[in-house]
Amino acid sequence: MKNPKAWLAVLGAALLVLLVPPLVSTGSDESGTQIRNFRVMVPNAPGGGYDVTARNAVKAIEDAGLNGTTEVFNLPGAGGTVGLGRLVGERGNGKLAMSMGLGVVGAVYTNKAPFSLTETTPIAKLTEESDIVVVGKDSPYRTIGQLIEAWKANPAGVQVGGGSQPGGPDHLAPMLMAKAVGLAPKSVNYIPYDGGGELMGSVLGGKVGFGVSGIGETRDQIAAGELRALAVTGPQRVPGIDAPTLRESGVDVEFTNWRGIVAPPSLGPNDRQKLVSMFSRLQDTPQWKDALQRNGWTPAFLAGDDFGAFLKAENERVATVLKELGLA
Repeated sequence: MKNPKAWLAVLGAALLVLLVPPLVSTGSDESGTQIRNFRVMVPNAPGGGYDVTARNAVKAIEDAGLNGTTEVFNLPGAGGTVGLGRLVGERGNGKLAMSMGLGVVGAVYTNKAPFSLTETTPIAKLTEESDIVVVGKDSPYRTIGQLIEAWKANPAGVQVGGGSQPGGPDHLAPMLMAKAVGLAPKSVNYIPYDGGGELMGSVLGGKVGFGVSGIGETRDQIAAGELRALAVTGPQRVPGIDAPTLRESGVDVEFTNWRGIVAPPSLGPNDRQKLVSMFSRLQDTPQWKDALQRNGWTPAFLAGDDFGAFLKAENERVATVLKELGLA
């Protein structure tokens, strides 16, 4: 180029293009920890515990800048084992995870699923939560004592609804209650629903005598006066819920549910670490702490191999409980 000044101008412009970052996001942060096109599957219907947990976690992740836009989608069926089958089939897919919990552990046994949670990649246990015994506002039962008296008199006639399939937490809790008050678990008329969202419609409509579900799925209706809380299943009363524990009420049962995140089998080390890191960093964000408080969840974080060991122990525990109750 004959004009040195023009040549320098062209060179400067080229360097500027190289130095200025692209306007379109690549989907990764500088440390390479974000996951483009990340999706979280919910293996039950909208409004259930896995759904509420997934949507709260994803919103907190996005609002805290831990990842870009993340899709949450529902794939309900067979107590979560339809979704589990899909997850196991997505071998090596580091852009997919599944919200799950104790209910899926039990559903694997009761549905005789051909796959198990032990085939997945454990990412993180996020929360623990008491179940709650609720009735509609027009129910004749105003205390847990009144409900149990009626239930013992007519176990088949007082139907109990739960937001999980047989073997899940909303099924195990009333079965343990039945055993504690002298009822044969097999005499209990349990009606399963695919998540707490569907269950609450039946409780409010008087289609079941009482419901057992998670605190997070019932809190708004209790606050609005649509549901009456009779008891919580955990070891302590729940702040903001005017209900005693079962043990306070003379029913020797203490039971909590938990929820977490798993990913497909055979993830590469880098993909696995990105997921574990994302949910580990989530724990210290104000957004997630607010979600825990708002939903009445107890933080119960375990990550990676520690969560894997917990899953193995839960598989064995649920199998034992189902056999003891004569339900497996």
